[in-house]
Amino acid sequence: MAYPNLPRSAAGDRNPWLIAVVVSIATFMEVLDTTIANVALRHIGGSLSADQDESTWILTSYLVSNAVVLPVSGWLANVIGRKRFYMICVALFTLSSLLCAMSTSLGMMLFARVLQGIGGGGMAPTEQSMFADTFPVEKRAQAFALYGLTVVSAPAIGPVLGGWLTDNMSWHWVFLINLPVGLLSLALVGWLVVEPDLLRQEQRALLSKGLHVDVFGLVLVFAGFGALQVMLDRFEQDDGFSSGFISALALISAVSLITLVIWELYHPQPVMNVRLLRYRSFGISCGLMFLVGFLLISTTQLLPQLAQSLLGYDATTAGLTLGVGGIASLLLMPVAGIVTGRLIQPKWLVLMAVLGTGGTMLAASRLSLDIGFWNISAARVSQVVWLPFLFIPISAVSYVDLPPSRSNEASALINLMRNLGGGVGISFVTTMLQERTQFHHARLAEHITAYNGYGWNVPLAPINAAVQTQASIMSYLDIFWLLGLVALVVSPVILFLPRVSKGAAIGH
Repeated sequence: MAYPNLPRSAAGDRNPWLIAVVVSIATFMEVLDTTIANVALRHIGGSLSADQDESTWILTSYLVSNAVVLPVSGWLANVIGRKRFYMICVALFTLSSLLCAMSTSLGMMLFARVLQGIGGGGMAPTEQSMFADTFPVEKRAQAFALYGLTVVSAPAIGPVLGGWLTDNMSWHWVFLINLPVGLLSLALVGWLVVEPDLLRQEQRALLSKGLHVDVFGLVLVFAGFGALQVMLDRFEQDDGFSSGFISALALISAVSLITLVIWELYHPQPVMNVRLLRYRSFGISCGLMFLVGFLLISTTQLLPQLAQSLLGYDATTAGLTLGVGGIASLLLMPVAGIVTGRLIQPKWLVLMAVLGTGGTMLAASRLSLDIGFWNISAARVSQVVWLPFLFIPISAVSYVDLPPSRSNEASALINLMRNLGGGVGISFVTTMLQERTQFHHARLAEHITAYNGYGWNVPLAPINAAVQTQASIMSYLDIFWLLGLVALVVSPVILFLPRVSKGAAIGH
């Protein structure tokens, strides 16, 4: 089938599906790396003589640098050029992966992870912008389905692959596997991806006016999102707002982000174009993408943690419980791409998926300690089968009515919202898990007396272990119930998404 050569297309006269596959290679690599390193963290820390608390900064450093680059990646792509900026990000990610593998100290590893996060933060928004600009409107949802395949499959494969590499080779290979993938991506992008003339003209026009760098906006982005990410990642470990460190981070983040929004609304060349949120479809889509991150990324951590801490699974087996769900999502991605906008209005698909996600979270709140591998896998499958019907319609409808020249900035914002949702979700479930476990332990312990079957001569350690286990499973079930309630409460907002004509549902 012949495709029109769209003015902003990254394919030029080539088949856009070829370009879609090429730019998805680096997506897979970056998303895979966000999960694969988690499994090897204990081994990395031991090799670098870092304790458990210090080891967590290996994850935090990546997340922080990733968070501060995401919101400004659209502006950087406009200034540097989309293809050039993308190749710089892939090259930086690949080089820093090698530095991670070569690290001999914690400081060297943290420096390499910061660089890796900077490179990774710029890739996803640029790729999504290419997808939006390269496909005609009637094919755009199917293109996002292909993009979704990489986003969904990589987290499912990551824990399993990371566990196997760490157990059978060494933790260094967790990072070294990025080298061939990154070099392949650079070679194919340099050869096949096109920087269209229209984007070159827009870049020259922008630079001809004089590049007035929004320095204050950059400072606010770095301070606001950097402090927010550190706060979310360290919230539970540092005892929440009872810690002066966490409270200071919260204050810095709140003041910086509020000031950022006000400042960027009136700046002629904003580094983060918050004015795009005025478009109804885009603003609601950003909120819904935050919800996707909040619900699904948080449970990606929650279920394996339950399997390891309460059921005694090793890291590889616990990771496999996610893999089954990943396969289900992969199979449904093409289906969601076909029906979005063609057969069913995007907003009805999103409403169905949010209600379905909420219902499955509530159902998961009835799990017990008698469950096995397939029970956990089934719970995960029931949650993530809705993901294609969330990710694709939201990604597609978010570009409705947006000026085509704003694709880079829009992609940056919507990816930022998904990542922020994940960060807030993980912090929320981690904190709630601790608080609810303490609550249930206290309530259960009140009923342990010599008069209800336990004599004073019975060893207390086994009793306390049993109480702790019951308190833990009850806290997990509480969190599933809360997540389901959040989904149901938020669902009416979806009705405010506009009805769109066939084809326009996935176009500008």
